[in-house]
Amino acid sequence: MSATPEQIASALGASLARATRVAGGDVAIAYCLDLSDGRRVFAKTHANPAPLAFSTEAAGLSWLRDSATLALPEVLEVSDDPPFLVLEWIERGRPDSRTEAALGRALARLHATGAPSFGREDRRSTGSRGLPNEPCGSWAEFYATQRLLPLARLAADGKALSARSLRELHEIAARLADLGGPVEPPARLHGDLWGGNRLVGTDGENWLIDPAAHGGHREFDLAMMRLFGGFGDACFAAYAELTPLAEGWRERVALHQLAPLVVHAIKFGGGYVEAVDGALSGYR
Repeated sequence: MSATPEQIASALGASLARATRVAGGDVAIAYCLDLSDGRRVFAKTHANPAPLAFSTEAAGLSWLRDSATLALPEVLEVSDDPPFLVLEWIERGRPDSRTEAALGRALARLHATGAPSFGREDRRSTGSRGLPNEPCGSWAEFYATQRLLPLARLAADGKALSARSLRELHEIAARLADLGGPVEPPARLHGDLWGGNRLVGTDGENWLIDPAAHGGHREFDLAMMRLFGGFGDACFAAYAELTPLAEGWRERVALHQLAPLVVHAIKFGGGYVEAVDGALSGYR
């Protein structure tokens, strides 16, 4: 059962002055809460969340904030029973001439802070399909066993993809050591970096929200950013100036986009099924 605004305010040691519904992701119930002590906070809850969903998100936000490289909202309170997450309120503004390049440089610094392994030390699943994050010693092992193969099983169970696409997902999973380019250490990833998970504050500063944080290949975040748009050329140019990608990265964009595309094919079908086939076609 979802938490009420009154319950959330009480957990913060205040009473509720006003609760206003706001956008808050795929299925979360999100609020702007004005509290009796003058604070304004963002809070979200869910009627039937995945186990430990909010504490996992909170841990991911804190891990990314620990890098001291870019802005993420502070976790003010979190509970899995009743389920809710409270974050500092971000007043939205408009980007300025520095915003895109600033994000590219900050993201490069975030990735460079690294991770203990590919995956998560706490082994918690992330994302709307609860994908596993068992620690792995290589990107090829991680992307195969924690992303492509679990997604192929989910897609098969839901009859979301053709038999040919499922077979090709398995074949690519077996070839990742050859397809993935030069070996790199695990980067500290946001993990779900589409345009809706970047907010711009009143001073033009970039804020990242709603992570599926884990240790992974830095090309994954950048490929996700290119999948749905919302990021300017100056962002990618600034990233490349600070930490260039390995040769052949353009040919690997579709490889990294496979995981989010399969997730969307499972959830929504339609054009995403064809998009998966298009991404697979480059590796036949």
